[in-house]
Amino acid sequence: MTTRSTELLRVVHARPGVTRADAARLLGIGTGATTELVVRLTGASLLAEAPAARSGARGRPTTALVAHPGGPVVAAVAITHRTWRVDVVELGGRALSSVSGAHSGATWAEVAAGVAEGAAAVRETYAERVRAVGVSVPGPVTADLRLDATISGWLDVDLRGLWPDGPLLVAGNDASLAATAESARGAAAGASVALHLLIEYGLGGAVVDQGRLVIGAHGASGEFGHMPFGDPAVLCPCGARGCWGTTVDGTALARHLGHPVPPDPVAYARTVIASSGAAERAAVRAVATALGRGTAGLVNGLDADLVTLGGLGADLLAAAPAEVEAAYRAGLMALRRESPPPLVPAALGADGPIAGAAEAAWSALLGRLG
Repeated sequence: MTTRSTELLRVVHARPGVTRADAARLLGIGTGATTELVVRLTGASLLAEAPAARSGARGRPTTALVAHPGGPVVAAVAITHRTWRVDVVELGGRALSSVSGAHSGATWAEVAAGVAEGAAAVRETYAERVRAVGVSVPGPVTADLRLDATISGWLDVDLRGLWPDGPLLVAGNDASLAATAESARGAAAGASVALHLLIEYGLGGAVVDQGRLVIGAHGASGEFGHMPFGDPAVLCPCGARGCWGTTVDGTALARHLGHPVPPDPVAYARTVIASSGAAERAAVRAVATALGRGTAGLVNGLDADLVTLGGLGADLLAAAPAEVEAAYRAGLMALRRESPPPLVPAALGADGPIAGAAEAAWSALLGRLG
């Protein structure tokens, strides 16, 4: 496949429903050359044309470029500490089907068995159309696709075993992939430097600079929850003391309330956040303050122009906006306070990590189609 063909597929993926004329403008080529590309890609079952939305202007009806109904798809896998899910996603980001299940989190073997169940269902329906797999996991992923999720005890796991006889496989940390998705299709679209923070079983995050995910020297950047913004007396599961993540998650709320560590910190946190009790509200305010203060530190250091909050971060912003904002502004350098980077909830919500897994799979696949 030519470079121009790949570029056109990337345009359609980023802007599903784009017209030929707009695609030609974005590619910087003539409409005739674009038509030739469309014909070639349609014949290869990679693109299709559909009626475009009516503009109200006179003239010939135009068509929109969309995914071919029989074209390639990717499988996006999202694994959390309690669940697994597999989506089938076509060019342009639309999910065609989804299968999911729960696991106890006790062993990686149980998780892998659940994903294998989902993979079998996908193969039964889509067979050879599945050309790549993207995997989102709750922990750092190395360049050779090995996972260390300390909270669940999934250590040095080879993620390639999730789909051993499958096609091209890519994987990443859930917060990093959610950041990618927010920048591509969510609340951070158009931001120059976007900071994404995801609070679930701890805190992770990522920076997207000019549309490119900052991955670090070893592919494990964004572990912001392990920055020493917290109480040095509190030991984190990672082995360090004073990690910021231990001040903003469900375990932090439990400490404020004098409760033992909850078996499911996310469910526990959402129960506390939804409570109207005085003690619970005080705990939420304290945790929201810790979130705002730490976020200010990151903005000062990274010079982000937008911050998106996912998971419990979005819940805390909604439940205690005054506390988050006050601590955030107080922690910002004076030069940033007049026009502070906005704090906004992630638009994709819980779908952020799996949407990011699909984006990563399509990004890897588009250059190999042909």
